[in-house]
Parts: sequence; C-alpha cells; structure tokens
Amino acid sequence: MRTTVAALVGAALLTGLTACSGEAPAPKAPEIKPVAETEVAGPAATGDQPKGITYDVQRIPLGAKLSTGSSVANGQTTVELKVSGLLPNTKYGSHVHTKPCGAKPADSGPHYQNEKDPVTPSVDPKYANAANEIWLDFTTDAQGAATGTARVNWEFRKGEANAVIIHAAHTSTEHGKAGTAGDRLACLTARF
Repeated sequence: MRTTVAALVGAALLTGLTACSGEAPAPKAPEIKPVAETEVAGPAATGDQPKGITYDVQRIPLGAKLSTGSSVANGQTTVELKVSGLLPNTKYGSHVHTKPCGAKPADSGPHYQNEKDPVTPSVDPKYANAANEIWLDFTTDAQGAATGTARVNWEFRKGEANAVIIHAAHTSTEHGKAGTAGDRLACLTARF
C-alpha cells in the first residue's frame, strides 16, 4: 500500500511539473501562399512569354516544374521555391528578381534588394547578401527535386519583385563577387 501511494504521489508531482514547466509551444510558421507554379517551356519567339522559361534545356529540361510561394508575418517575409525534373544531385543558385521573365535571360532585371545598391550589377556584400536579397539556393536530390527557402526581416515593395531566377551555381559571398551565381538557367514569373 505504501509503495502504491508513493508511486501515485510521485506520478502526480511529475505530471504537475511537466504541466508547469513554462515551455510555450513553438510558434507556428506562417502559411506559405502560392504565388506561381508551372512547367518550364522555351522562350516564345514573339509576343507574350510563358510563365516559366528555360534558357538551358541541358540544366533545366523542358517540362521541369517550378513553384513559389510566400508569406508575410510580423514584418518578416518567407519565400519558398520548389523544383522538380531538374538534374539530380546538382547545386543551383536562385534569387528573386525585379522584372518578369522575358525571351532573354537578362530581361528579368537585377536581384530584388530591400536596400538598393546604387551600383549595378551589385557585387558589394553590403547590398548583395542573404539579409538584403532573397537567396533560395538549393541542391537537388537523386530525383532532381528540391526546396529552397529564405526568410528576411522586411517586406517586398509593391510591384518591384516579379520573378524567381534559377542560376548555375550556389550564390557567392566572396567580396567583389557577392550575390553572383553564374548563368541564368530558368525563370519563373512570380509577382510577389
């Protein structure tokens, strides 16, 4: 009897301590809302361009899927990029750019920057960095799929963030090369 009472009292104390530990549940991550999703195609010869364009069918094959979404909460912006159908086990860079996709890779303009560098192209680490831009670098898995996510402490200016570009390499943080990630391989028009 004494053992049973001691066990019950011990269990009650343990339950009470657990309930009163003061640990708050982890804050719920904001829901990512879809912005754009499509399969990539080649650039159109004239007229309107596809929503998703590949400029290098060897690295981003026709039919590869790109989707992006974002959320804003408490002055923070989270952007997510999901890809599939790319080369397996390959490193890519990716950034939000200022203009929609065009027939030429450069048509999407420079990287979106919260604080704009007065010099373009921007390679000054003061401006070209993961806290001032949206860097979505990723490495694909064995099936050619991946997800890149970035969270920053600011919100997009309306109408100034219009595409996600996939680049040939992970983004450099080297002085004088900061923010560069090689050739533009594909573009997804996404108006944030």
